[in-house]
Amino acid sequence: MGKDIRGWAPEDETFWKQGGRAVANRNLWISIPSLLCGFAVWLYWGIITVQMLNLGFPFEKHELFTLSAVAGLTGATLRIPSTFFIRLAGGRNTIFLTTVLLVIPAVGTGLALRDPATPLWQFQVLALLSGIGGGNFASSMSNISFFFPKRVQGYALGMNAGLGNFGVTTMQILVPLVMTAGVFGGAPMVLENTSGTLIGKIPAGSETWIQNAGFVWLVILIPLGFATWFGMNNIRDEHVSPNIGNPLRSFAIILVMLVIGLFTAACGLWLMLPEKVGGSGFDLSKWLVLPLVIAGTVGLLRLLPGEVGRNLHHQYRIFDNKHTWAMTVIYTMTFGSFIGYAATFALATKVVFGYSHVMVDGAMTHDTVNPNGPSALTFAWMGPFIGALIRPVGGAISDRMGGAKVTQIISVVMVASALGVAWVLKLAYASASPEQYFVPFLLLFLVLFAATGIGNGSTFRTIAVVFDREQAGPVLGWTSAVAAYGAFVIPKVFGEQIRATTPEYALYGFALFYAVCILVNWWFYLRPNAYVRNP
Repeated sequence: MGKDIRGWAPEDETFWKQGGRAVANRNLWISIPSLLCGFAVWLYWGIITVQMLNLGFPFEKHELFTLSAVAGLTGATLRIPSTFFIRLAGGRNTIFLTTVLLVIPAVGTGLALRDPATPLWQFQVLALLSGIGGGNFASSMSNISFFFPKRVQGYALGMNAGLGNFGVTTMQILVPLVMTAGVFGGAPMVLENTSGTLIGKIPAGSETWIQNAGFVWLVILIPLGFATWFGMNNIRDEHVSPNIGNPLRSFAIILVMLVIGLFTAACGLWLMLPEKVGGSGFDLSKWLVLPLVIAGTVGLLRLLPGEVGRNLHHQYRIFDNKHTWAMTVIYTMTFGSFIGYAATFALATKVVFGYSHVMVDGAMTHDTVNPNGPSALTFAWMGPFIGALIRPVGGAISDRMGGAKVTQIISVVMVASALGVAWVLKLAYASASPEQYFVPFLLLFLVLFAATGIGNGSTFRTIAVVFDREQAGPVLGWTSAVAAYGAFVIPKVFGEQIRATTPEYALYGFALFYAVCILVNWWFYLRPNAYVRNP
């Protein structure tokens, strides 16, 4: 088949067996590493900021939390325009350009990290641009949904999302390792605090090449650019990408829509952040600004002229469907938690267990380095690894049991796990030897990650069944966009509660939200006379 395909009919068993499956699988297996790199570049700030602390970069802990938050908010916001890229620009064109664009933040991050005197605002700009990788998830999932028949949607979407999510784990393993050698040149820096890798601690005084955290992704991104261009396809049928025109026109549409998302995200960040870290100083609540960012992005996109605006108006019909809103809430519980905890876990581990919490003159202090603390970089990969690994399993189980039933079970597990983590955090953050609480903290968090991974698969199964083929793709993109704000909200909430010395409050709030999701899932999909019974 050519690069542009017409007459794609995966529900036709004969078509599927006589070449359709092979084409779909080829697109899937190119899509997965592209999405993996998107996740890696989007979320590498969670690891980079830990090493910046270890190297003595001149930033406060709460300032470093803002880098993960900036990337998180931008990545989530860019998923809104990315939701509609496939219809407007085609799958092959979209995946190619959005993969190649990741080179910009990767190179910029490597250059900025060479100098500890690089100002915070430059790192914030690079974190803003790395959000492009977060936005890629919406277009990637929407694209793959069109290639596979409904009977294997749970598996196909679970594989794309689950193995794509391995970008978090890959990054959390690869970045600490590659920082130990000068493979990309440049002068090394000397660790002021103990660091670590997958295989153990690295003592203070060792040399490290933190700039490699950015440069290493070029080794993967450049070959991937060729693979996406020469190996993927645009489906040109009416319900997918009927009027995309030539590739240059498609690229222009994508770039304009990405600029709109970057603009609204930057405005939201400016309204929220303190003046000290480049914000307006208005210190507006995130719960006010996030809806404004979402509404502003959707509204500005709708103002685009011509065929683009008409196509967006057509796709905006998903907002008239009540299931769009129900699944947005439920998917925020699963994927929002996964991505938010992945962005936060390493730095939270460093801040809570890497320092002793002792009373000095009647006041609790949290600045004494704990020599017995665990290396955050040694353990950070475990949770995202389990969550990503189990995601296809969640999809496959849901194909048999029903998505809503599986979602309900894992929601209860998430409530219990979050409350358990909160209890351990409270004990650890008031202890001179917090390392004694690290094992229960780690185990409970691993359970929480596993539950989010299974839930990611089960919710995608529900979406694939509830919505028709035309709406399923945009709904997958939209729900993933809103859920991705977890990568902003969770680091932001953790940073706020760390400053308030009450990190356990963050988990109490998350547990309450999970309980609300249990009720939503039951009402829509599990109660007697539900709108759609256990889809």
